[in-house]
Amino acid sequence: MNQTKVLISAFLAAALLLPASAGRAQQASGDAKPQAPSAPAPNQQAPSQSGQTFTVKVNLVDVLFTVLNRRNKLVPDLEQGDFKVFDEGKPQEIRYFSKQSDLPLRIGMLLDTSNSIRDRIKFEQDASVSFLFSVLRRNKDEAFVMTFDDEPQIIQGFTSDTGALRDQIMGTRAGGGTAIYDAIYEACSKELNHPPRPPGDQPDVVRRVMILISDGEDNLSLHTRSEAIELAQRTSVVIYTISTSTQWVSLSETDPNKTADRKYHLTDGDKILQDLAEETGGRAFFPYHVDDLDQSFQDIGDELRNQYSIAYQPANYVLDGRYHKIKVEVPDHKGYQVRARRGYYARANQGNNAAGDSGSSGPQGQPQGAPRGTPQGSSKP
Repeated sequence: MNQTKVLISAFLAAALLLPASAGRAQQASGDAKPQAPSAPAPNQQAPSQSGQTFTVKVNLVDVLFTVLNRRNKLVPDLEQGDFKVFDEGKPQEIRYFSKQSDLPLRIGMLLDTSNSIRDRIKFEQDASVSFLFSVLRRNKDEAFVMTFDDEPQIIQGFTSDTGALRDQIMGTRAGGGTAIYDAIYEACSKELNHPPRPPGDQPDVVRRVMILISDGEDNLSLHTRSEAIELAQRTSVVIYTISTSTQWVSLSETDPNKTADRKYHLTDGDKILQDLAEETGGRAFFPYHVDDLDQSFQDIGDELRNQYSIAYQPANYVLDGRYHKIKVEVPDHKGYQVRARRGYYARANQGNNAAGDSGSSGPQGQPQGAPRGTPQGSSKP
């Protein structure tokens, strides 16, 4: 009996000490206001009342996008209630919303150095250098340079030094085949997935961008276009493409003073470049001269620093590996256009490794520790 009394007394003493300790800890950390317990983030472990932990898995799809008005000017002041999101044509409930402005940029500059663009290599060099000098902010943004012919090769790692980037770009030479999709895949899996994305309910810490300059004609890749697009979507990479082709301009329309009269006849390669851009929320450009890109580069920089992010949990989500079309609308603002990726790939099943971790831009809830950069599920035709 005495032993029982001692144990009870000790327990009561400890219970009385706990609030005091908590109060001191709060004072030590500043005048923090008490906060209600927050819901666990997707795929994170939450404590239960029994002291045990359980894993919460939520299939979230996050979408990064910009909004333009009728004059093609950015609209940065909209709120969550202004948007509606549709998955396979069905309205979805927006779970998370944020405005993301002025984030550091992580840019992958991918240059086609195959034989097919030999006559346009100077254009590629000038265009890529012009973009970097227009957009890159020293000590905040970083870029790397990858060339690709028979295979992709990093010739300059991440840096904010535009001079170093320019020197490597101007030293490129053309030769070999064309492995566009392998280059996109490697850039996303090995470079643009750093730093890792936070969980799906938290905004990204950087903006991940790819500038692809090519004629769009792949003839050597081991990966498919669908696999390249899927991985770009999962790693939240927005692809902007610049065509090196001039086949859409007839000989009578090459006068630089008559650019407004040129007729656009996209080649098969140009259509591929357009698809890569639109599937990831970017844009495709078909210039004749580098000067044609000056305003476009400025617009890209402004877009990347003024974007919205929403996340939703698809209703009746099925692990079928299918491609799902998504659409974001601003119903109460006629004439506004939303620039976002067209869709995402669902996971095939719980057992498959996913291309992204819990922060990928496809549905969340992948197995923890899954390697990044591994395609999974069926590909879009």
